[in-house]
Amino acid sequence: MSTKSIDLTAYFNRIGYSGSTAPTLETLRAIQFHHACSIPFENLDVLLKRGIALDLDSLQNKLVTNRRGGYCFEQNWLLLHVLRDLGFNATPLAARVRFRQPRDFVPPRTHIFVRVDLDGEQWLADVGVGGLSPTAPIRFVVNEEQTSPHEPRRIIRENDRYYHQVKLGPTWEDVCEFTGEEMYAIDREVGNWWTSTNPNSKFAQNIMAARANPDGTRCVLENQNFAHRRASDGHVLQAIEIKTSDELVDILKRHFGLSIPVNTRFGIHGL
Repeated sequence: MSTKSIDLTAYFNRIGYSGSTAPTLETLRAIQFHHACSIPFENLDVLLKRGIALDLDSLQNKLVTNRRGGYCFEQNWLLLHVLRDLGFNATPLAARVRFRQPRDFVPPRTHIFVRVDLDGEQWLADVGVGGLSPTAPIRFVVNEEQTSPHEPRRIIRENDRYYHQVKLGPTWEDVCEFTGEEMYAIDREVGNWWTSTNPNSKFAQNIMAARANPDGTRCVLENQNFAHRRASDGHVLQAIEIKTSDELVDILKRHFGLSIPVNTRFGIHGL
């Protein structure tokens, strides 16, 4: 039997949150921070060709009960329904991820995040953009630098669209672009299908994992490269070149809380 709501008690235990559940900005900030620091971004099921299910039962079983992670369609769809169950006015928005892509390149519209309308203002929450997932909601205003527990953020408007940007050291980098258009369920299903099954999708070609840490650092894995870095200035505290599958499994467990059988094969050369 399918459920239409999230087990909030289990979700809060998963993210280690025991504070207020009132639909306030303080609650939104706390939930986003705890979620981003507890549930890792990862694409392991794409590589293992298990399929990515987006119904609420599947999301709760995977991300909450089984303590796995996921990518944007899973992470932010779960967050959306948690917020709605708490009484927030939350809407899923469509976007294109464009980190370190030139402006003349058009990436697929395969990102989803959440807009929250609260006390006459709009806030943007996103726990599913990998090693750049913001750990605090961003106020939806243009050209205003905003602090967070990790990197500064801002929204700018160019070419009739908005750009979410992150400040890495002295430089502002695009994270994603969006128009404010709602991402309806059918668009979410199509985007999820393309992202998880198209052989040209980056998620089908690379092992990726990322998680923010409460101390202001981040852990990021891409294929054979693992880094633990400070978010404020990008300083790398630890870098590891992964040489064996067993070492990969150990890093997934120690730094991302992901328990993977040692004989797992992801289809990536060398891993």
